[in-house]
Formats: sequence, structure tokens, C-alpha cells
Amino acid sequence: MRVSLKRRVYELLEKGAAGNLASRVVDRALIALILINVAAVILSTVDSIERQWGDLFLLIEIVSGTIFTAEYAARLWVADMHPPLRGLGPVRARIRYATQPAALIDLLAVLPFWVPLFSGDFRAFVVFRLLRFLKLARYSPALRSLAKALASERRALVASFVIIFGIVLIAATALHLIEGDDQPEAFGSIPAAIWWAITTVTTVGYGDVVPVSPLGKVVGGIVMLLGYGLLALPIGVVASAFAREIHSREFVVTWGMVARVPLFEDLNAADIAEVTGLLHSQTVEAGEIIAREGDPGASMFFIASGTVEIDLAERTITMREGNFFGEMAVLHRTRRSATVVATSRCRLLVLDGDDLHRLMRRNPAIARRVREAARDRLAETRSGDMAREELAEAAAQPAQDD
Repeated sequence: MRVSLKRRVYELLEKGAAGNLASRVVDRALIALILINVAAVILSTVDSIERQWGDLFLLIEIVSGTIFTAEYAARLWVADMHPPLRGLGPVRARIRYATQPAALIDLLAVLPFWVPLFSGDFRAFVVFRLLRFLKLARYSPALRSLAKALASERRALVASFVIIFGIVLIAATALHLIEGDDQPEAFGSIPAAIWWAITTVTTVGYGDVVPVSPLGKVVGGIVMLLGYGLLALPIGVVASAFAREIHSREFVVTWGMVARVPLFEDLNAADIAEVTGLLHSQTVEAGEIIAREGDPGASMFFIASGTVEIDLAERTITMREGNFFGEMAVLHRTRRSATVVATSRCRLLVLDGDDLHRLMRRNPAIARRVREAARDRLAETRSGDMAREELAEAAAQPAQDD
């Protein structure tokens, strides 16, 4: 019982399996609690609102702190179930987990609740309570991708900021030499002139310190123009890395869905990547029919988001994100045995049979493995006579298919 409970908690909090409704509910509830907590902290700094709703804000803090504490304790409890930490033992696994960035953020979300209990002053920890906003990174793939992009391009970003600081230093030195005597308060020293250089390079231009000599104005104009290019340098690095990370994450998710299909599970990574490259996206609205019983089946579908219902003769099956259907139709022109309807707005990844056949003609190894898998699958079904005949016919024509 204890092991099954621990496994269940791990799946709810950490694993987040696609299609797991309970896991999605827990995630969304925690996200809502974080947003409510942050909103309460911000509003509590307004004296008039604090006087009227102070008791409610205190209740929100108590509830939030209790739930965040229970969440943090539960994550530590199941830490040794993470695949990379399983071999370390319970104690070492939890220590290793506790030092990870996500766990440290969880700890920072808990401390502002417990520390003031001994001092009785929650207001003194307003800034630390706002750090709970960082917990959203755990539930946002985009924020995690941005963090990975910044980490992957840290050397390029450091180089960019070194260049920017070099230009700031040169500009400050130039204005110190040119206008140090005329404006000793603003440019009397290089450190004093750095303020002007920073506001000019960043194109903020407060106007509190400006050059007055013709040569100083020329230097200032050059620094302003350089500022546009200098700021674009780190922005371009981050934007490119972020786009690459998003594309990579989507590819990995799609690759994982394809690899789970029994028809393709024996393919190696390179072959699965080729199959993944054939997918195209399709969006359907709630209530729209994706496939109709009796229609020719020429493609298979991966559910990237949303839910669908498959209406079989004996029952109705609901499929969610991460599921797939119609895998045999990419090889055989059998008719659909059931009607598939979108029950919510869905984004589907579609693999056309024609595209797969072209890939199989180009790559005989893929063709052989896919056909072997299809033959094994058909042998396990009771209604695949027509498909089996078509498979035998296709295997009898190697010159055309291979």
C-alpha cells in the first residue's frame, strides 16, 4: 500500500504523464494557488485594501504556506523515484534533489511562511513571498526552454555583455577627457561618466547629463548609434537559442509519440526521426469528425492536444494527448472500422500513408522492419484478413515497394 501510494504521488507531482487527468488537475490547482498568492501579496501592500481585506490575505497566506509545505515534503518523499536518482539510495537521492534549482525555488516558497511565524511579521517577507511566482517555471515548458536557452548560450551572452561594457568604458573615458573640465560633476571622473555612457548605450537617454561641446556631441551621437547594434546582439542570441530550444522540445515530444507506436517501436532513432519528419499538423474543432466509419483509411493520427472519442460497436473509447489511432491505415487501404470525433479543440499530427510508402521505397531497411511489425500485429487481431492479404500482395512486389 505504501509503495503504491508513493508511486501515485510521484505520478501526480513529478511524472505528469500525458493524458493523466489527475496530474493535470493538480498542476492547474497549484498554478491557480500561486497566482492567487502573488495577487494577495501585491494587494496587501496597499494600505486601504490591507485594512479591509487583511484577514483574507492572512488566510490565503496560511492556506498557501500549508499547501506549499505539503507539496515540498511530498516531492522530497518521492525524490528517490526519479530515474536519475534511483541508484543513490533514499537519503542521498533526497539531498541531491533538494539542491536542484526547482527544489530550491520550492524551498524559497515555503520559508516565507514558516520564518515569520517566529517573528509575527509577514509584511517583512513580502519580497520573499513574491518569489513563489518562480514556481510557475515548473509548470511552463516555455519558461524551462528559455532557461535552457540562456544556459546553452551563456558564453555568447557573456561575450556580448563584455563588448557592451567595453563600449561603455570607452565612451565614458572619451567624455571624461573631452568634457571633464567643463562639467566636473558629470564627467570629472570615469566612474561619474559611466552613468551617462550606460544611459546612452542603452538608448534610454534620461537627459540629466548631456555633452555640451561639439566633439562631445559627436562622440555621444556615435555611442547612440552603436547602442542599437549592441543591444541587438544579446537579444538575437537569446531569440535564436529560444527558437532552437522550442523546436528541439517539440521534436523530442513528437519523436516520443512516434516511438511508442507498435508499428515503429523496432526502428532505430534515425529511422524514427525520418518518420517524424513526415508528420504535418492539423487542427480540428470540438464536434468535428476526424474519421468516419466506412471511409478509406489512408493516414494515422497522433493527438498533440485535446481529446477525441472513438465510437466502436461495443463501446466508446476516449483518447487524449499522447495517444494515437489508425496506425495500420498507413500501410493498408482498409476502411475505417469506427467513427472518430473530436470532443474538444484538438491539434493532431498526421502521417499520410503515401508519405510513409515513399520513405519505405527510399529505405528498404525501414520497409522491412515496418512490414515485420505489421505482420506480427495482424497475427494478433481477429479482423485483419483483408489487411493481411494486402500485406502479402505488397510483400510479393519488392521491385515496386522497395
